[in-house]
Amino acid sequence: MSLDARRARRFAAPSAAAVAAAVVTMVVNPTLGASASAPQATAKTPTAKNVIFINGDGMGAATRQAARLHLAGLGGQLAMDKLPVSGQLTTEPDDPKAVVTDSAAAATAWATGEKTYNGAISVDVDGNPLATLGQQAKAAGKATGLVTTAQVTDASPAAFFSNTANRSAQDEIARQYIEVSKPDVILGGGEDWWLPAGSAGAFKDQPAEDPSEASKGTKGDLIKKAKKAGYSYVNSADQLSRAKNGKLLGLFANEEMFQQRPEGQGDVYSPVVGLSTMTSKALGTLDKNKKGFFLMVEEEGVDEFAHANNGARVLQSMQELEKTVAVARAYVATHPDTLLVITGDHETGGLAVEESDAADESGTGVSAEDGPFDIRGSEKKFYIDWTTSGHTGVDVPVTAVGPLSDRFTGKHPNTHVYDVLRQSLTRR
Repeated sequence: MSLDARRARRFAAPSAAAVAAAVVTMVVNPTLGASASAPQATAKTPTAKNVIFINGDGMGAATRQAARLHLAGLGGQLAMDKLPVSGQLTTEPDDPKAVVTDSAAAATAWATGEKTYNGAISVDVDGNPLATLGQQAKAAGKATGLVTTAQVTDASPAAFFSNTANRSAQDEIARQYIEVSKPDVILGGGEDWWLPAGSAGAFKDQPAEDPSEASKGTKGDLIKKAKKAGYSYVNSADQLSRAKNGKLLGLFANEEMFQQRPEGQGDVYSPVVGLSTMTSKALGTLDKNKKGFFLMVEEEGVDEFAHANNGARVLQSMQELEKTVAVARAYVATHPDTLLVITGDHETGGLAVEESDAADESGTGVSAEDGPFDIRGSEKKFYIDWTTSGHTGVDVPVTAVGPLSDRFTGKHPNTHVYDVLRQSLTRR
């Protein structure tokens, strides 16, 4: 195949037959799709009954340090720092035009153990669908779920539960959730992709805070289809709190659950339901499965506000992520057979923590300094300096606790996440 033909193929949507074949393969033989280096579980290999995987989208080491200073103070620790195992992950994709990953390629590496091109949702470099952790967990009899402050069909959660050559096909991703992968819990934003154009749902089209938002699906009324498939549907905090056990779909915004603009230009982080609340509900629901569960959790605000070089909102998003980690740690404390992993898919903004120095060149645009920000328990302050409005290729930290967590010690490619989490799906 010529190079041009190869590139053309990779950006063409995989056929329905190809996706169906991949799904059958995943159910019949859930070990397929592992990277060549994936260790095989044996009778002596420790396994985790449950897995909680938390993504601070766009969260690099400096992002953690900024949050650490602001939320915990000098010498303090974040909840995510208190996990006993730590390591690093490299993040580059397999893309002919890029050396820095996007969220889709990074999440595909986590979910399938294979590197791919930016924009791909669990398909290989030729557009062929890959087996995903979400469906492998389901095939092993576990409950599955996703929680995010982004659209539930955004790149990171989508890679664990769907296959498409283009991350922008969010209505197709939603369709696959309901008809193919069937996660038991789906909580987050993105109602626009579940309803056809002209059919506004709980969140009206063209809202004042963002007139560009409106229903835009092409797969029919997927909320109605979800209800027919047995999902309870909720769209408010009160409805979520009263939802009974069983399959649960919650959509709490047109798109992301915040407005990601530069500081003072309509930037708002005030989700209808907080990430920690959604995570607590998901854990309480998935916990009912006797064979365990796989839950993917994501705080999207870190990434989106870093794209806008908005330090104040990045720190606010990190605060909600910390509350979510506390919820997960509390669950692990009473369920020690749970593997908890916290990392980021990539770093966003080229964020650097700097001294408060009036003589320092602050720069303009994407090189401008941001702050000052308070350090908890101190009169000192710090600045955030941005170097880009995009992603960077630096390594990201990973911390973990529970069975198999020791395997995150050291530096690994991001595909290593799949290698470790895949073992947790072994039948007990």
